[in-house]
Amino acid sequence: MNTWVGQAAGDYLAVSTGLSVCVCAAGLFGEDLLQRGYRGDRAVLAYVAAHPGATTPQVAQAIRIPEGLAARSLNWLTDDGLLAVASDDETPDLRSYQLAS
Repeated sequence: MNTWVGQAAGDYLAVSTGLSVCVCAAGLFGEDLLQRGYRGDRAVLAYVAAHPGATTPQVAQAIRIPEGLAARSLNWLTDDGLLAVASDDETPDLRSYQLAS
């Protein structure tokens, strides 16, 4: 609104302020999406810490997220060295995870 009124009145400071606010809002929205992913990863990590040997379906069911999202989080946490594969089954759904030592 500030941009619209500023443009009509010829107040270019108001226009630039309004555009800056829009850019900041977009940045905050992006950060919120990023943080939402981190919250899911933390929930997965906490569940595996409390339940060593948990499989992907068990994690997904326990924290109520889709299995694909649980698998992605488990893979990221394993790649980052926070989790380790406890039993490496040929079927990815049957792999179990534990905290890395």
